[in-house]
Amino acid sequence: MNLKLPVLMLILTALFGSSLTANGQQDSSLNDEVLLFRLAEAQVDSYPATMGAIEFARLVEEKSHGRIIIEVFTKGELGGDEKAILDQVQFGAIDFTRVNISPVTELAPMLNLLQLPYLYESYDHMHKVLDSSIGQELLASVNGAMLTGLALYDAGSRNFYNNIKPVTSLEDMEGLKLRVPPSQLLIDMVNALGATAVPMAFGEVYSALQSGIIDGAENNWTSYDMVSHHEVARYITEDAHSMAPEILVASKMVMDQLTLSDQNLIKECARESVIYERALYRNIEASSRKKLIASGVIIAKQTDRDQFIEAVQPLYEKYARDYLETLDRIVAMK
Repeated sequence: MNLKLPVLMLILTALFGSSLTANGQQDSSLNDEVLLFRLAEAQVDSYPATMGAIEFARLVEEKSHGRIIIEVFTKGELGGDEKAILDQVQFGAIDFTRVNISPVTELAPMLNLLQLPYLYESYDHMHKVLDSSIGQELLASVNGAMLTGLALYDAGSRNFYNNIKPVTSLEDMEGLKLRVPPSQLLIDMVNALGATAVPMAFGEVYSALQSGIIDGAENNWTSYDMVSHHEVARYITEDAHSMAPEILVASKMVMDQLTLSDQNLIKECARESVIYERALYRNIEASSRKKLIASGVIIAKQTDRDQFIEAVQPLYEKYARDYLETLDRIVAMK
């Protein structure tokens, strides 16, 4: 492919992650100019939401006929962990990223609605919410944080797992040290259930389980499998306490420099990639669950789910009080 960019522009692209004109501004109005962008991923290539982001990049190149290219960097190669990457996307040093929704809630509190524990009755309920006008409102809530929300990817259901004992009741949660992502809501959730929340970067969890710094964590079946946490924490409680999605975002600084036509193309490709990622996730999650059960993972079930639901009700009052109308709409979709 012939990239019609002067040497200086290529140097600036390497530094700032986007294609610039000679005046230092991005210009997507020239049909023969190739726009180069970077998308940073903290997860591995085979993680379903990462594969969704890769498909998004492929669609953008295809639908722009090779005029817009998004290079995807995985495994934290560009920017480090999700929080560090997100900081750089806010200020335009990185153009796009796909991250767990937890760190984004600190920037856009409305997204906490999607993390409220035991909110959804099923995957179908969650998908109805994300595909509705509520999903668009939630994506738009990141605009004030110098981000542009593009898509909400499926991330399965999150479950508690540990290396001490099967957890079937609230009493079993007492005394457990459980890792959570850097989200105050998730910290409050674990503490409300009687355990002790330990905020920690995802990449540190395996060694922390090995060394006894933590007793367990919470995550979806796919992550539990792909990073081998089951090797050091074989008890999992399949409680689906959260079905929070993951989010694909762009730097608002970068998007604002594009023509409306290119912005719309990127948003269209993001929406299309959701369909691909959602189907992919269901298959991979089912495969991970089957594989882990065969490996000896012990599944526990809650004996009284209502106990858990009652224990987290104060979180609804704390995190949803400014969005009660939206919360009511979510509940009504059951």
